[in-house]
Amino acid sequence: MTTVLSIDQGTSGTKAIVVGPAGRIAGTAERAVRPRYAPGGAVEQDPEALLRSVIEAGREAVARAGLPVGVVTLANQGETVLAWDPRTGRPLSDMIVWQDRRAESICAGLDDQRQTFAARTGLVLDPYFSAPKMAWLRAHVTREGVVTTSDSWLLHRLTGAFVTDASTAGRSLITGLDTAAWDPELLALFGLDAEPLPEIVSCDALVGTTDAFGGTLPVGGLVVDQQAALAGGGCLAPGDLKCTFGTGAFLLANTGAGATRSRTGLAASVAWRVRGRTTYCLDGQVYAAAAAVRWMQRLGLAGPAAELDRVAAPDAGGVLAVPSLAGLAAPWWRPDATASLTGMTLSTTAGHLVTAVLQGIAAQVAELGDAVARDLGRPLTRLRADGGLTGCRTLMQAVADVMQLPVEVFPSPHGTALGAAAFARMSVAPDLSLADAVIPWTPRVVHTPRWNAERAAAFREQWRRAALG
Repeated sequence: MTTVLSIDQGTSGTKAIVVGPAGRIAGTAERAVRPRYAPGGAVEQDPEALLRSVIEAGREAVARAGLPVGVVTLANQGETVLAWDPRTGRPLSDMIVWQDRRAESICAGLDDQRQTFAARTGLVLDPYFSAPKMAWLRAHVTREGVVTTSDSWLLHRLTGAFVTDASTAGRSLITGLDTAAWDPELLALFGLDAEPLPEIVSCDALVGTTDAFGGTLPVGGLVVDQQAALAGGGCLAPGDLKCTFGTGAFLLANTGAGATRSRTGLAASVAWRVRGRTTYCLDGQVYAAAAAVRWMQRLGLAGPAAELDRVAAPDAGGVLAVPSLAGLAAPWWRPDATASLTGMTLSTTAGHLVTAVLQGIAAQVAELGDAVARDLGRPLTRLRADGGLTGCRTLMQAVADVMQLPVEVFPSPHGTALGAAAFARMSVAPDLSLADAVIPWTPRVVHTPRWNAERAAAFREQWRRAALG
């Protein structure tokens, strides 16, 4: 198979990997990206710094691999937006990151259309998604240029194309779930009906060429990051479930060819569109996972994420954490929610607090899992986990304990990039199926529940009261 340069452009970093013909990772590189957090719910990134991270990481990965690359692909943050000049490619605003909450007023003004958005898009009217942030930029920053998700700008700078893919467009609140096309009426509700919008392409499409990484290389196989991880985890059948533990934690379930609407507060969107067919998924989000770890680091409670297991106590010592440091997402959609720590005494240690926060992350993931099970109408049997925080045994064991499920940990920290590589392979090999393009894997470790069902149920009830009380 074709050698792929796969770039995973995330919230806190850009990872680039070169995947050889046999599926072996031949070269990797990473560049940190630093979001800026400010009062009022602002979370921003420097566009040019982000572009540099893509180019530098990609070039370094290619140099380390020492293999001729046949295609380049990009997995993106999904809901991060910016304004830019389509003639020059120059940014006209900072990037407004998916965590940014300043578009709450935009959503509040459309509250009477909440059911319309749910029925047409499968999504919940919330600032998390793209269109409210796009409308906020137009109202508060600039009327110039175009306003799009980050992938369209990056791809324009790399190839000159003006495109986005079906899975990324599906995270916007302005595309139809059934059509995977821009919806004129929804665009008008946000005041975006006069905006030039990128072409929506399939996830197995070639969109152009780039000279950024040495030679002239085709670019294709575009996909949003979480859906890339769903494919990379081999979750190709309806009911297959994964959670990516990165800046946030993102749980997705494959629902097959049916555009299932959630009855439990989850989002429904396009997983991918390949070979003329669309596959859908349900998803829920925990806004602060690694972000909560970084918060603990800033307070001096913990060191690097790799050292969490050394710091964490064997139990939480009676401490209960609701680490909703950026609000609560699905299934509650409470952007106003704040974090809490309760149950502390003079005997409480930093290790107890660390364990409590990790258990609080696990509790949110478990609530999402319950919502998926209710929407699917059947119990879950396992969870596949990927992302940087899966190296924390304390967190993965907490997820297994609270969910009462085995947790299969992906053997590589590059699940998203490997999933994107599968779509890239399809873009240059028209006869290749997704099942054949995905690299087979076996779990690095499987965490099985150590808590009994009664303990898990009691913890979850106590946690829910703390979260919603």
